[in-house]
Amino acid sequence: MTTPEKVAYLKGLMDGLGLDAESKEGKIFSCIADILEDIALDIEDLEENSLDLGEEIDALSDDLAIIEEYFEDEDDDYEYDEYDDDEDECRSGCCSGCDEPMFFEVTCPSCDKTITVDEDVLELGTIQCPSCGEMLEFDLDEDEDDEEA
Repeated sequence: MTTPEKVAYLKGLMDGLGLDAESKEGKIFSCIADILEDIALDIEDLEENSLDLGEEIDALSDDLAIIEEYFEDEDDDYEYDEYDDDEDECRSGCCSGCDEPMFFEVTCPSCDKTITVDEDVLELGTIQCPSCGEMLEFDLDEDEDDEEA
């Protein structure tokens, strides 16, 4: 027996008892029965919606499985770069695909202090040594020539 059927049965019992709908008790029981009927209908709607959603989820899951299978086949054809599996090397500046900045150590020829600079500072071309104030010049063209050779 479904919940709406149970509420209908309860209403039938109330009618069979011959409760006066105009008395205080009759009004309360009638109101309770109406509320139960509304709740039962809402529950029935929710059950139907959940079944429909379950079917939709199953269909989406099937579609997703097909897509995953397709992309798994595509991954088999992919040739991995030597740095794909080694994050530590990649993060240390081995490739241009990193979001991490690369740092370089530079020794001042005047005071022999070693300072650490990043790529952006090197691209400026010159900086002032924080220890002695000497202007340090960087020539990036030499590095590019070495890489091409």
